[in-house]
Amino acid sequence: MIEPNKKYTQMKKLFIVFITLLMIVTADAQGILGNWYGIREYPERPLRFVLHVDQKDGVFFATYDSPENDLYGIELDSFSYDGSTMYLKYEAAEVSFKGIVDAAAQTITGIYYHPGGELFLTLDRNPIPPLKNGFAYLKENFTKDEVMITMRDGVRLFTSIYAPKDKSRTYPILLWRTPYNSEPSKERFSGRLFEMTHFLEDGYIIVYQDVRGRFMSEGTFVDIRPFIPDKSGQQIDENSDTYDTIDWLIKNVDNNNGNVGILGISYPGFYSTMALPDAHPALKAASPQAPVGNWFIGDDWHHNGAFFLMDAFSFYSAIGRPRPEPTREWPSPFQFGSEDNYDFYMDIGPVKNVQKKYFGDSIQFWSDLMNHPNYDDFWKARDPMPHLKSIEPAVLVVGGWFDAEDLYGPLKTYAAIEAQNTGNDNYLIMGPWSHGQWSSLEAMRLGNIHFDSNTADFYKKLELDFFNYYLKNEGDLDIPEATIFITGSNEWREFDQWPPEQAEEQKLFLGDDGALSMSAPAQQISFDEYEADPDKPVPYTEDVHFWRTTEYLTDDQRFAGRRQDVMVYETDVLTEDITIAGPITVNLYVSTTGTDADYVVKLIDVFPDQMEDYASNDKEVPMGGYQMLVRGEVLRGKYRNSFEQPEAFTPGAVTEVSFEIPDTAHKFENGHKIMIQVQNSWFPLVDRNPQQFINIYEAEEEDFIEATHRIYHDKDRPSHIVVRVLKEE
Repeated sequence: MIEPNKKYTQMKKLFIVFITLLMIVTADAQGILGNWYGIREYPERPLRFVLHVDQKDGVFFATYDSPENDLYGIELDSFSYDGSTMYLKYEAAEVSFKGIVDAAAQTITGIYYHPGGELFLTLDRNPIPPLKNGFAYLKENFTKDEVMITMRDGVRLFTSIYAPKDKSRTYPILLWRTPYNSEPSKERFSGRLFEMTHFLEDGYIIVYQDVRGRFMSEGTFVDIRPFIPDKSGQQIDENSDTYDTIDWLIKNVDNNNGNVGILGISYPGFYSTMALPDAHPALKAASPQAPVGNWFIGDDWHHNGAFFLMDAFSFYSAIGRPRPEPTREWPSPFQFGSEDNYDFYMDIGPVKNVQKKYFGDSIQFWSDLMNHPNYDDFWKARDPMPHLKSIEPAVLVVGGWFDAEDLYGPLKTYAAIEAQNTGNDNYLIMGPWSHGQWSSLEAMRLGNIHFDSNTADFYKKLELDFFNYYLKNEGDLDIPEATIFITGSNEWREFDQWPPEQAEEQKLFLGDDGALSMSAPAQQISFDEYEADPDKPVPYTEDVHFWRTTEYLTDDQRFAGRRQDVMVYETDVLTEDITIAGPITVNLYVSTTGTDADYVVKLIDVFPDQMEDYASNDKEVPMGGYQMLVRGEVLRGKYRNSFEQPEAFTPGAVTEVSFEIPDTAHKFENGHKIMIQVQNSWFPLVDRNPQQFINIYEAEEEDFIEATHRIYHDKDRPSHIVVRVLKEE
């Protein structure tokens, strides 16, 4: 089998020969005039390309349309034609096209250059019907209405409704509530529809809504607004706003069948979760996807109490800015003035300087973050899990194994519904995805790691089957309790429960000389000792870039293992496959000369030294010996016993540190090795720990000190990682 990049190179060589032959014959110069049609075959989304060529005073000029993007009459920066070769360029989109016009002026064949690479493109004189992934098709088949729906307290929420023009039958309603601007333009259709084409083609009414206090909706926005049990009168929360919206929709939207579903990814996933308690009777199915679960313990801004600085800063520097009145416009982007996130966040210094240098008191939730350093009632009130009881709608929880933002949320949402609702139709799908990657047109890989199939197609069929069954009463639902993608072997598996019953606990013990073994240590005294300096924190990835990457959770970890402040433990080469499935528990025996410390633990798949047949990657990273991050997690050490009541370390005293790493499903194949890396910083993903027991959000520069750390691995202090190994029948 020819590798894709080699196959492309061969095709390109043949194409050059073909073009050379065509250039022998020239076309009539006037023949270029008129309209030309073609399709840019982007893998993730094909797009029509319509070129209009004209002439004035002997000079050729042209415009082009991109109908799927609802863009027409785009003026080109450059256009030329010499009787055989045509060239055009549009600088704003960084695209250009160079092609050969045949002698009859009926086809133009060439290469279209774009920021992601090159495409072969043929233009001819034949108009192309609208593609189903574009605005033109949507406008031909759907109507759009924008309305303001009044809530029980009188506040009105901006809502857009897309309904099929075919009125010969009724349709279920799918609701998506968002804080992220549902309709930037009154005239145009929402680009979010392209993630829902499988629903549109099958016959659904799609509804988007700006949540209270965001963009075009009235009222005051509250981040992860707490749920109010037993509401009365005009008391509101996200649950009541959803209930009131559904009630209005089924009474006022023509041709609806009386059944409503709700779905959403990330923050909209949280709103889907909050629709479940005391749900409206018409709400038959919900799909919280990468839903926010707990913002202190596992999602977004904190993991086990450790502050995720980079994500919080980039998010609230835009989303957190006040909105004085309803608007369709996003705030102007924050000007970082840097292309290196490591340098930018180091230059800030202590976290308290964020407000001094940039935010002041203008961003309410940043102030909330700084004012609530521990797991107090502020954070507990924002945890939806205790309220997921007496759930009537069917639930499909979706998450990605490589979701850098909300992996905790889907796993805990599924578990909470399962534990608190006997007999509820509750399903889980976990795929090999980054945040929301399953909603894209193509999900073939993440970073350097390939999945061997378009996992988005597989997922969307299950998603459509789920909603069709509960909202249309169609089909026999053939979805298992848990549909799980096993990374490493790239296979979908079905389980009756999650974690699977057939997964058994196995301890991986840290040992001398970087050993990792399933046998407990026998030494009387054994430890690794090293220095950690908060002024030289371990970076979270090898690249120099600014925005936090989506693929860092599959990144090569060789760069980190070469540092003196990262401890590395690995097994011998495996002689059989080992599949782990479920949560991972860390049990470390440590000491520090400081009084606080972060502990970052990474589970890594070490590839064989020779990987000739592995698929190529964009950055040409050698895959032989690749150290693939399978799962990484951090604990802020002072929360080792309680998130509510932090405790100092006693300098030099051996202390047991335990915490849970979110679930994984990964096969370490025969010939690979299992590696554990332990470190005390992960920057700028996580803010720097000063290694002193203080309120880090009030720390000064001089509070950050070096510390000497030990990790013990002997008979009485056996540091180990507990995994759950899947036993095959």
